[in-house]
Amino acid sequence: MRLLLDTHVLLWWAEDDPALSRRAKTAVADPGNDCLFSLGSLWEMAIKLSLEKLDLPDSVDVFVERHLVGGGFHALAIELAHVARVARLPFHHRDPFDRLLAAQALEEDIAIVTRDPVFTRYGVRRIW
Repeated sequence: MRLLLDTHVLLWWAEDDPALSRRAKTAVADPGNDCLFSLGSLWEMAIKLSLEKLDLPDSVDVFVERHLVGGGFHALAIELAHVARVARLPFHHRDPFDRLLAAQALEEDIAIVTRDPVFTRYGVRRIW
C-alpha cells in the first residue's frame, strides 16, 4: 500500500518519538508499504527551520538523505493536478501544507499517516 506521511510523522519517525502511534509505526515499518514524503513537507520544514520554529540536527537536505531516502522513503513531487486539487478543496483547514497533502492524497488515491483528524473531512483515508 502507498502511504503519504505527514510532516510530523516524518520527524517523529526519524527521532523514534513515542508520540507516533503504534498503528502508524506498524504501517510505516511494514516493508510491503511504499512510504512517501511530499516535497511540500520539506518546504514546510525549511520554512520552519528559517523561522527557528523547528530544530533539526542537520540541514533539510542531509535530513532527507539520512532519515528519509536512507530509510527507504520516496519523494512525492508536487504536480499540477495536486495544485489544481488544492483550489477545489473546501476550507476545512487553512494550513497550506496540510491542504497540499490532502490534495496529493486524494489525487494519488493514497492514505495519509497523520495524527491530524482534519484529513478525514476531506475524504482522505487516515492511518493513526
